[in-house]
Amino acid sequence: MAYYRTVGTVPPKRHTQHRNEAGGLYYEELMGEEGFFSDSSLLYHRAIPSALVDSRIWALPEGKPEPNHPLKPFHFKLHDLFPGEEWRQTDAVRGRRVVLANADVRIAYVACGQDSPLYRNAIGDECVYVESGEGIVETVFGTLEVGQGDYVILPRATTHRWLPSGEQPLRLYAIEANSHITPARRYLSKYGQLLEHAPFCERDLRGPSGPLLVEGGGDVEIYVKHRGNGSAGVVGTVFVTPTHPFDVVGWDGCLYPYVFNISDYEPITGRIHQPPPAHQVFEGNNFVICNFVPRKVDYHPLSIPVPYYHSNVDSDEVMFYCGGNYEARKGSGIGQGSVSLHPGGHTHGPQPGAYERSIGAEFFDELAVMVDTFRPLEVAEGGRASDDGKYAWSWSGRGPQDGVTK
Repeated sequence: MAYYRTVGTVPPKRHTQHRNEAGGLYYEELMGEEGFFSDSSLLYHRAIPSALVDSRIWALPEGKPEPNHPLKPFHFKLHDLFPGEEWRQTDAVRGRRVVLANADVRIAYVACGQDSPLYRNAIGDECVYVESGEGIVETVFGTLEVGQGDYVILPRATTHRWLPSGEQPLRLYAIEANSHITPARRYLSKYGQLLEHAPFCERDLRGPSGPLLVEGGGDVEIYVKHRGNGSAGVVGTVFVTPTHPFDVVGWDGCLYPYVFNISDYEPITGRIHQPPPAHQVFEGNNFVICNFVPRKVDYHPLSIPVPYYHSNVDSDEVMFYCGGNYEARKGSGIGQGSVSLHPGGHTHGPQPGAYERSIGAEFFDELAVMVDTFRPLEVAEGGRASDDGKYAWSWSGRGPQDGVTK
């Protein structure tokens, strides 16, 4: 996030000596983006952050994403991916099931109850939406407390781990970019401040508290996703370091993880139906993230509040339904934990009857996270395993197998 923070102890001048009480030097690490030409932070470690004692392959789940061909819309029931009590033995990193993917972004889901290993995504930033549950995200920058409705933004290569708490699963919808993720550019000044017309501001963002100093020695494993020739260009490695990476005594800068809760998003409404860009919150390279929140809807006397039918010819649209009652999808079987995929090339819109039923509505009590990609998405293992098999025919009521969708 492009505004300055400082946590812990840092020297008065950057790139100068910073010593502990015994006179020893702390080790300065610059974590920066775009080759020293974008946001960065300086972290001060008690031990050398480059030290490794081993490096081995982390075998990521097999299963190559498959093209959406023949082209059709999908409905994925993500809660089916973690039935029963399976979540109790699952962690937020190794348990992720990739649902959709392309060269720019991977969308994954996990329900977990186990602490994750230390993890670092060296491919791009992550935007992880907390569908339900609560926990703590410990990072090299400090600690983030997270709960239902939180977006957790984790910059590329941030070492962190997920620690669920409570008796309910921590359900996470992970948007893994091959780029950086920022607030929508039209909401930012040329220096990075959120502008007056933005639907949220810096006061709504929660940065890490800390620093987080883990005591004790011994070898430590860090699971790393990085660039390679695997599925969607992703491979894995486990680094083993002689000291714990959470040894930072202080840091300052404009690059760090933060949390934004969807309830703090102030919806933009109008007399007639507002297009999806009015709901945008974040963006990455070749994709945007929007959220649909409880809101007053169109108030023109002849308005039709649900979306009009549309051909978003440059995008694939992915909608994650995570609360409330989504008016446009009544009658399609979509509910809590559902994901719909409406690919470019398919004219999509509300289910039969929803268009007419919405007339006269004054308020929608719905909650959804949308990702629009500008390159086609492929269906990955988690998508194939949770496909309801009939959504594509829900507008007509007839399917290819028996002539009628039941």
